[in-house]
Amino acid sequence: MKMREITPYTMAVLSDKDENGKYVTRVLEDEVEYVLEGKPTKVIEYACAYFGSDLKGRQNGIKSISGITHKTPIPIDPRNRMYFFPTKSPSHESCSWISHTHIDTIKRIDSKSTEISFKNGRTIKLDVSHGIVINQIQRTAQIRYLMDERGSVFD
Repeated sequence: MKMREITPYTMAVLSDKDENGKYVTRVLEDEVEYVLEGKPTKVIEYACAYFGSDLKGRQNGIKSISGITHKTPIPIDPRNRMYFFPTKSPSHESCSWISHTHIDTIKRIDSKSTEISFKNGRTIKLDVSHGIVINQIQRTAQIRYLMDERGSVFD
């Protein structure tokens, strides 16, 4: 699987299905969008490795400073304010990852779906409840604060 790196312009790493029903990853950046083979969590794992760590290490580090053990938001590259949170368990094929930095507003669509508007005006619909998205945004903000307070970078 050919990977491209996640950058500070990456807004979301979304789970999607191709015309054959196979899971693929749709990556939304500020100006472009592209599709990769495989699950979004693989893209996030690659990004963590690119920045000198691994997903498991990031999750364990966050667990130790915050106590968060499930659907852990992670700092892919804290120096560039690249914090992403999963919409579901990262082991689930339909788990997407959202960049905390790019979110402008969120809106409840119904009991099982939420719309996220990004700062560039783009919107996406997630098949995740509004409450879960709010919780993940708040948890990611807590992690960003804790890491800023420590001046910590997991390198």
